[in-house]
Amino acid sequence: MGCMKKTLNIEDKLLKEAKLASGAASDTETVRLGLEALVRRAAYDRLRTLRGSEPLAVTVPRRREKTANKHKVA
Repeated sequence: MGCMKKTLNIEDKLLKEAKLASGAASDTETVRLGLEALVRRAAYDRLRTLRGSEPLAVTVPRRREKTANKHKVA
């Protein structure tokens, strides 16, 4: 995994808010966390578009039976 230096123009207020929201220790970590979140979200959105798109899909039975008595409250 390689790293590249980049020059970015980011508003100070936006970077400060992102740093606080993410709990990042540095500006670099803040940007990295933001980019990772963006990539995860895009992958999630692509996966969501596939939901229900397979016409030959069959319902798969669950591995565990649902038990009503498992979590009784005293």
